[in-house]
Amino acid sequence: MPQMEESPLFVAVVAFFCLWHLWNFVRHPPSICVFQLEFSDAPPQRCAHSFMSIQASLEDAIRAIRMITALEADVERAADRLRTALLSGHKVLTCGNGGSAADSSHFATEIACRFIQDRRPFPAISLSAEGGLLTATGNDYSFDEVFARQVMAYGQPGDVLVALSTSGRSPNVVRALEQARAQGVSSIVLLGRDGGRCRGLGEIELLVPHDTTARIQEAHKVIIHLLCELIEPALQKAS
Repeated sequence: MPQMEESPLFVAVVAFFCLWHLWNFVRHPPSICVFQLEFSDAPPQRCAHSFMSIQASLEDAIRAIRMITALEADVERAADRLRTALLSGHKVLTCGNGGSAADSSHFATEIACRFIQDRRPFPAISLSAEGGLLTATGNDYSFDEVFARQVMAYGQPGDVLVALSTSGRSPNVVRALEQARAQGVSSIVLLGRDGGRCRGLGEIELLVPHDTTARIQEAHKVIIHLLCELIEPALQKAS
C-alpha cells in the first residue's frame, strides 16, 4: 500500500501543538496534594493553582462552621424571634441572591413544609423564588428593589425577614432590610466576611467572619438547620 506524504504545513501544525503543550506542562506542572492526618484550626495551606486538597477543604469547612460557636447566644435569640412570630400567627419572609437565594428558599421550605416529622405547615415565603415577580420588578423599577417591594407587599408588624448575604454588599438585600425596618418587620441577617453594607441593618446579625464564599454558605446552611432544630419542638407541639 503506497504511503501518503504529509505536507510541510501539516507537519508544522503538529509540531507547534506538541511544543505548545510541552511548554504549558513545564510552566504549570500538575500538582499532587498530600492529605494531612490531623485537623487544625489554622488556615489551610493551598496547593499549586490555589486548589485545596479534599482534606484541606474539609478542614477549612470545619473551621468556618466552628465560628458559629461564638454566635450561640444570637442563634438562640433568632430562634426565639422566629418561634414567637410563627406561634402568634405571623409569617417568615426570606431572601438572598445566587446560592443564598437557594438557601433562603430552603429555610422557607423547612418551615412551610416540615423539618423532621409531620406537623401542620407554618407560613414562610421565599422572596427569591417567583421569577415573574422578580423580573417584572427588576424591569419596571430596578434589581435593587426586587426584595424591598415584596417586603412592602407582604410584610406586617410581627413578621420576620431572614436575609442572607455572604458579602453583605448586595444592594437588594440592603434595601430589603431597610424596608423591613420602615414597616416594623423584625429582621435576622446571615452575613459573611466583615458584614459589608448590611452590617448594622438587621436586628439580629449572624456573621461568619470567613473570607471564602463557599465556606460562608456552608456555615449558613448549618445555621439554618440549627434554627430549624430550635423552633421545631414548639411547632410540633402547636400542630
